[in-house]
Amino acid sequence: MAVEIKVPTLGESIVEATVGAWRKHEGDPITAGEVLVELETDKVTVEVTATESGVLSRILKPDGAVVTMGETLGVITATAEAPVAAQPHDGASGARVMATPVARRVAETQGVDIAAIPGSGPGGRVTKEDVLKRESAPRPTTATQAPPPPAPTPVPAPVSSEGRREERIRMSRRRQTIAARLVEAQRTAAMLTTFNEIDMSAVIELRKRHRDQFRERHGVGLGFMSFFTKAVIGALKAFPLLNAEIRGDEIIVKHYYDIGIAVSTDEGLVVPVLRDADRLSFAEIERGIEELARRARESKLTIADLQGGTFTITNGGIFGSLMSTPILNAPQVGILGMHKIQERPVALNGQVVIRPMMYVALSYDHRIVDGREAVSFLVRVKELVEDPERLLLEG
Repeated sequence: MAVEIKVPTLGESIVEATVGAWRKHEGDPITAGEVLVELETDKVTVEVTATESGVLSRILKPDGAVVTMGETLGVITATAEAPVAAQPHDGASGARVMATPVARRVAETQGVDIAAIPGSGPGGRVTKEDVLKRESAPRPTTATQAPPPPAPTPVPAPVSSEGRREERIRMSRRRQTIAARLVEAQRTAAMLTTFNEIDMSAVIELRKRHRDQFRERHGVGLGFMSFFTKAVIGALKAFPLLNAEIRGDEIIVKHYYDIGIAVSTDEGLVVPVLRDADRLSFAEIERGIEELARRARESKLTIADLQGGTFTITNGGIFGSLMSTPILNAPQVGILGMHKIQERPVALNGQVVIRPMMYVALSYDHRIVDGREAVSFLVRVKELVEDPERLLLEG
C-alpha cells in the first residue's frame, strides 16, 4: 500500500513553505512517527513525520522546492509491500548526522562530507559555520575508490579572475522574509533612534552578591535580561504609547506586556515572545528566556511563540556591539537595543571614575511616539537599571 506524505497545516496566515532538508533518502526504511523532512516557513521550521512504517519509495519535492498545504512531498510504501531497502546513510561515512538544513545545503554545494564534520550546535548538530570551516579540507578516501581520471591540460585563467572565489547559497525562506520585513519596517514607519548610557555597577554588584544563591534556589542563572525586561515594563507603564500599534487610522494601546526577546540562530534572527512578562518574577523571566532561546536554536518554536509581541528587546552586546540602531519589529512601535558593557571614565560628583557602562538605544515610530516620550522612556529604563531595588516596586 502506498501512503502519500502531505504538507501539513503550516499555521495561521502561512500558505507555503520551502523544503529545507530530507532526513531520509529514497529506499530508506521508515518508522511511523519518524521525522522525514523539514519545511522552512517564514516564521518556523516544521518537521513532517511518517504516518506509516515502510520504505520511502519516492521523493516528489526535492530540497529547495516551494510547496503549499496539502501537496504531496513523497510516497511511503507500506511494510507489507516494501522492497528490500537500502540502509540509511548521510554523506560518505554512511552514518546519520544531525545537521541544520543550511549546513546540509552548503555541504552539498561545496562537496564536503557532512558526516566527517564535528558539530558545534546544540546536541552536536552541524551548523553552517562548521561546514564553512571544513569546506577546504580534503575529503577522506578509501582503498576501494577508483583512481582519479587524468587531469586535463590546464588552461590559463584570465588574470582578472586569478585567485578569486565565489560561493552561491540559496536564501532560506526565513531569511527572505526577515529581509523583506526589515525593508518594509523602514519604508512604512517614521523610525527614529535615541540613545543613552547606563552605569551597570549596581546590577553587577547585586548579581555578584546573589548569583550563587539565586541559581541554587531557582535552577537558573541571574542574567542582565531579567533586569532590562523589568525596567522596560516599568517604563512602558509610564509611557504606554510605546506599547501600542497602528491599525488603519487608530492607535491600539495594549495594557498587557508580551515582550519579544530577539534570538540569533543559524537560520537568522527570530523574536519569540515572553507572555505576560509583568506577572513574572526574575527567576521566571530567566527561565522563560532560556527556554525560548533553546527552542529557537533547535528550530522547535511554534507559530504561537512568535506572534503578538508588544515590545522587543535585542542584545547586540553579546556579539561585542558597542552601539547600534535596532530596526522596529512591526507592527510594534518600540524596540530597545542593549550593547556591550565596557569600562569607561565618567564624571561623578566632580571626579573622574571608572564605571562599567552600557550604551542603550531606543528605536521608535515617530508617527505616534514623540521625541519627548521616547527620551523620557529611555531615561526611565536607565533610572530603574541603575537603582535595581526600584524594579521590585515599578517593574
